[in-house]
Amino acid sequence: MTNHRRFSEHKLIIASHNQGKVREIHDLLRPYKIEVVSAGALGLDAPEETGTTFVANAELKARAAAEAANLPALADDSGLVVPALNGDPGIYSARWAGPEKDFDMAMGLVEDGLKDIDDRSAYFVAALALCWPDGHCETFEGRVDGSLVWPPRGALGFGYDPMFLPHGNDQTFGEMNPDAKHAISHRADAFTQLTRACFAD
Repeated sequence: MTNHRRFSEHKLIIASHNQGKVREIHDLLRPYKIEVVSAGALGLDAPEETGTTFVANAELKARAAAEAANLPALADDSGLVVPALNGDPGIYSARWAGPEKDFDMAMGLVEDGLKDIDDRSAYFVAALALCWPDGHCETFEGRVDGSLVWPPRGALGFGYDPMFLPHGNDQTFGEMNPDAKHAISHRADAFTQLTRACFAD
C-alpha cells in the first residue's frame, strides 16, 4: 500500500487560469476548509504544457506554481478523448478551442471529425497533481465514460460539457446542475482518490 503525504497546510494554489475549472475545484475542496487562491489571481504565468499525458501536464503545472509561490499547488489536466478520432482532442482539448478559448468551435471540430462515423463513444479524463515546494508530488487520474450528442445541449459547465452525455444519464454535462455533475464527473473521480489519500482524517 502506497504511503501518501497528508496535506496539513491551510492555503493551496489552484494552478489554473481557467475560471470554470477553478470554480469546480474550489467547490470540491470546500468541505476541507482550505484557503484557495488561483494561479491567475497571483499573477503566475502558465507554463508550456509539454507533457505527453494528462498526468505529466498536471504535474508540470503544479510544480511550476508551487515553486513560484512557495506554497502547495494543485493542478488539473483534463480533456475529452474520442476513440473514433484516434484519441483526439485528448491532451490538446484546450488547444482545439484556439487562443480565444472558443469551445463552440472546438465542439464543431469534433462533430466534423465524426461525420459518417457510427462510433460516438467518448470519455473525459482528469489528472490531478498536488505538489509541494520541496518537489514532492501526488498524482491521481479519474475518468467518466459516455457518448457525444449533436447539437450541444445546455449552458452549464464549460468546455465540451454540452456535447457529452455520460452513460446512464439523459442530461449532458452542460445541462446538469453542478452538484449532479460533481457526483459523477472525471474530476470528482480523481478528487475522491486525492481526498482519500491526502485529505481524509
